[in-house]
Amino acid sequence: MPEKRVNKMIEKLKLHEFKLQSLLDITKGINENYSVAKLLDIYKYILRDQLGISRLMLYNKGEEWSCILKYGSKAKSKDIKVEEDLIRISEITVIESSSKNTLNSFDVVIPVFHKEQALAYLLIGDLDEEEIRISPTIKHMPFIQTLTNIIVVAIENKRFANESIKQERAKRELEVASEMQKLLFPTDMPSNENLEIAGHYRTQQLVGGDYYDYIRLNKEEFIICMADVSGKGVSAAMLMSNFQANVRAIFNYNNFRLHRLIAELNTKVMDAAQGEKFITFFVAKYNSSTRDLHYINAGHNHPILSDGETARMLGTGCTGLGMFDEIPSIKEEFVTVEPNSTLILFTDGLVELENEDNEAFETDRLTDLLHSNWDLGMEAFNKLVFDELEKFKGTNNFIDDTAILSCRFK
Repeated sequence: MPEKRVNKMIEKLKLHEFKLQSLLDITKGINENYSVAKLLDIYKYILRDQLGISRLMLYNKGEEWSCILKYGSKAKSKDIKVEEDLIRISEITVIESSSKNTLNSFDVVIPVFHKEQALAYLLIGDLDEEEIRISPTIKHMPFIQTLTNIIVVAIENKRFANESIKQERAKRELEVASEMQKLLFPTDMPSNENLEIAGHYRTQQLVGGDYYDYIRLNKEEFIICMADVSGKGVSAAMLMSNFQANVRAIFNYNNFRLHRLIAELNTKVMDAAQGEKFITFFVAKYNSSTRDLHYINAGHNHPILSDGETARMLGTGCTGLGMFDEIPSIKEEFVTVEPNSTLILFTDGLVELENEDNEAFETDRLTDLLHSNWDLGMEAFNKLVFDELEKFKGTNNFIDDTAILSCRFK
């Protein structure tokens, strides 16, 4: 066999072994969960030290396009705008002439696609044509493309894995927050010959922004209240949890007044939300001996107080909490509650729920439901309300947290 042919076969075999070993090195790094920096070091060693590519820039699509590896070039990575300069390139392309000087300093663009999505663009230049292992250069571009594809997909998978870990951690934190939030709702509401109170709450997410409470002050007096924070999500839930704690803390003061309670809560909401959110709040103190109900409504949906035939809305009060540094005016009202009356507190998620015809459930429908089912206990009535909401909305979804607190004064 001619010596020239033998040498060529040996050269080809060495090249094959080199490529195989390069792929094995990269695969080992991926399997052993090397860091992105370490994987890029291996990749750089193969291209620069083994293949003699002395100028390189690698752009990767993470949350946005960025240059993740650069050497041998004086050009600034930000000088190349991938969306403008490279995105149209779908196959290995030799750069012959470009209006961009930065691109002209490179010889070849190698695109990397995954499921028809561009993941990366590799720019290489100053190829060492004297190096036997890469001559002729263009023959090795598919190998470089494959190697780059493996690296970029590995980096993308690591990014997704990190995102998944973050999402899972956030989900667990939300689940813990949800369980903690549930503990803040009252579990010892009375149901006896004198008084019956029941509440029900449906959140849109794991944590919600609605709140109701029952707080016994002494043998004759107790507090009922309901609140709703503007907005949704974790920030709204955190603000409401802070609000719940403040309500309970203030009621522990001796000789508290509802007027002072509202003023103090407004200050605390302003400090916590910095004017970005506000809270609507209804609070009432009831004396079972005098049958007096003393209340303030701070911008909340007007509760329904009914004797079974007629109903009145409790709307006296002030603006929502956190709207102003100081509330301009706070009004309060005293109402005498007749025997066998019922008070229904609710959030706007209930009355603003829409059906398929874009018609809202509204307060009148809730009032009619109360009057036509007057003999129901409060727990059963709350269940009926949510059953009716399910029927009313049809194929629509609940768009907000929804809460109801029903109280019958016997």
